[in-house]
Amino acid sequence: MTNQDQPHILVVDDDDRLRDLLTRYLGENGFVVSAARNAAEARSSLAGLQFDLLVLDVLMPGEKGVDLARSLRDEGAKVPILLLTALSETEDRISGLEAGADDYLAKPFEPRELVLRIEAILRRYAEAPVPVTDEIRGEASTTAQFGGFTFDVSRMTLQRGSEHIYLTSSEQALLAALVRRRGEATTREDLHEMMGGNAIDPGASRSIDVQVTRLRRKFEEDPKQPRYLQTVRGRGYVLYVD
Repeated sequence: MTNQDQPHILVVDDDDRLRDLLTRYLGENGFVVSAARNAAEARSSLAGLQFDLLVLDVLMPGEKGVDLARSLRDEGAKVPILLLTALSETEDRISGLEAGADDYLAKPFEPRELVLRIEAILRRYAEAPVPVTDEIRGEASTTAQFGGFTFDVSRMTLQRGSEHIYLTSSEQALLAALVRRRGEATTREDLHEMMGGNAIDPGASRSIDVQVTRLRRKFEEDPKQPRYLQTVRGRGYVLYVD
């Protein structure tokens, strides 16, 4: 698995020692890791990068992790969130889950347990049905083959032979939209709308660009000179299949 295929984790914790430890340990266990020391730095990273999961410390100075989680969910962010905290009371755990977190791990903990919990969350997201529009779904049997890869729209799975290629839910939805419009140039706004978003969302174009870059890294031999998922200047993107 290349770095581009590895899930990208953002670790947010004001404890320098713990943050560095988790960054190093997660990096040694199959993840690409970025780090932030507070909610403000996390928001800056989220504005420019796409993450597969967030690990947030609850009791950070300033905006707490639980408040950041709640704010992100209110803004419509779908990224999985795991909260870390020294608090272990049931009420505190419930508050974190009510804020939109997917899991809750109390300190102190074994780093291996964190890895297992992250893997479990990512597995649930990868296996969960992706909410897509009827236009994307089309016929249940729709599949597409390109460069030795096969994408099954009904199952939202990308495979190369027997190897399963990990896709985030957003990547699944975008690839499904491109498959439904295969061979046809489609605007970023139309793709965003097909994925269930608002076509007039000011961040739609950038979001699609980020997802396209990530998809290319997963199935193009040379992502900088794509053969299958190509840019059509002034029009958008098009997926060519075999």
